[in-house]
Amino acid sequence: MSKQQWPLFEIFVRAKSGLSHRHVGSLHAADEVMALDHARDLYTRRGEGVSIWVVRSSAITASDPFDADSLFDPAEDKIYRHPTFYEVPDGVENL
Repeated sequence: MSKQQWPLFEIFVRAKSGLSHRHVGSLHAADEVMALDHARDLYTRRGEGVSIWVVRSSAITASDPFDADSLFDPAEDKIYRHPTFYEVPDGVENL
């Protein structure tokens, strides 16, 4: 397999325990193990990471920015999300 055929991987690094992983870049590699090795060499050379995720770019599904309105409608439009939509049984003091 030539380098031009190697799949593209997205690299995510967690800087410190307790923080979220953050996208730091992309690289081509023959497989996940090679991608992890190369990601370590490229993105954590100075010990700035405690965890690395490698994900094939082709495995990522993302929303289209043009669909933002339908995906992220305000909660006010969805009355079923409000506790006032439900009847509170007698004897229940706190919800």
